[in-house]
Amino acid sequence: MRPEPLGGAFTKVVAANLSSSLGDGIARVAAPLLAAQLTDDPLLVSLVAVAALLPWLLFAIPAGVLVDRIDRRLALGLAGGVRALVAGGLLALHLTGALTIWWLLLVVLLYGVLETVYDGAIRAVVPSLVGRGDLPRANSRIEATEIVVQQFLSQPLTSWLLAISAAWALGLNTAAYAVAGGLALTLPAVASGVVARRRAARPVDKPAQGDPTAPDERPDGEPDRGTPPTTGWRAELAAGFRFIWDSAMLRPLWIVSVLIGICHAAITSTLVLFILDRLDVPEAWYGTFMLAGALGSLTAAATTSRLKARFGTGPVMAVANAVGLGAWFLAGAFPLVWVGAVAIFVSFGCTTTWNVLVMSLRQAAVPNHLLGRVHGTWRTALWGAMPIGSLAGGLLARTGYSTPLLVGATAGLMVAVAGHRYIATLPDPETLDPETPDPA
Repeated sequence: MRPEPLGGAFTKVVAANLSSSLGDGIARVAAPLLAAQLTDDPLLVSLVAVAALLPWLLFAIPAGVLVDRIDRRLALGLAGGVRALVAGGLLALHLTGALTIWWLLLVVLLYGVLETVYDGAIRAVVPSLVGRGDLPRANSRIEATEIVVQQFLSQPLTSWLLAISAAWALGLNTAAYAVAGGLALTLPAVASGVVARRRAARPVDKPAQGDPTAPDERPDGEPDRGTPPTTGWRAELAAGFRFIWDSAMLRPLWIVSVLIGICHAAITSTLVLFILDRLDVPEAWYGTFMLAGALGSLTAAATTSRLKARFGTGPVMAVANAVGLGAWFLAGAFPLVWVGAVAIFVSFGCTTTWNVLVMSLRQAAVPNHLLGRVHGTWRTALWGAMPIGSLAGGLLARTGYSTPLLVGATAGLMVAVAGHRYIATLPDPETLDPETPDPA
């Protein structure tokens, strides 16, 4: 039976995300390639990845509070508009010949700060538009569109534009972010999150004193679904952490995700140097070579929902985690172009499968009014810790460009084996209810 459409409102979310994804794709390809032109020090090149991820450690939780406090459409619009201004500044630096590795790192850092707002807002609007059972399909569609634009379109396009003139790539980057900011403001009111916050903040009739068995109910007879913190920013900053840490399902998943993320960061922070110098791929063909990863991610986005329906969320996540890391190890052990292409296809695909299912579990388990803060807290530890891996990858690459792949994959596989039993028992998103106790 053909599944029901996800609705026009969700289609608008995808459309707004497409333009932002184009800007992200150009930035992610251009930044390491520009860094490789500005310096030949692997450690300095790895700092590009550090600058991109460090804002998640410092700003993700405040960004989550912001997303839960204001109209989420406005958050998306502001993030897109300000990123367009930053991208315009990078273009000006290039045109005047003033661009240095340090200016590039500052721009990447600012991109990362604004991405914490955009990413939290775009993820928070999805559960407002689709049901829990449709979350894997909706997230797969968002992942697929991001992959097509960021990798199939942006990667080869950016590499070739940089080979002609960086001004073309940087100018297109500026325009893409500007269009994304404008499109976000056209999303329907249901995407704002205001209705969910008002519903969560309704007053509750408390049971009579001395009657501990009486259930908490609202005046309309609905059970109390909890109220968001009302004691200011400090309490709201801690709300996401408390929710994750009190969840027997989310807490260990968070820890495993952070450890695996550090290992992946070590592997990928100098991947551009491994591809250009160890595999001898010409710089102009870098984006085209990386299409192997785009194809793997797109394949995973198209098949994850079916794999989850057949085998279950937990088993699929456990296998994807181990197989993706194993692929990186093989790439480092056998530095051949075809092995590297296959490994990138497999690893990117496994990462996409993991991301889709983790996001779906989190969206299904967290009340709507807490989505921004939980997402920000999750990314604070996950992406905030990844600069450690990026720096480690840069130091390891000084001994050889294959070393980060071998060491990072080995460490990741140890974590994957240790957490395999837990991950394999994770439930399906549609079995979860954010308004009932943690099933774990």
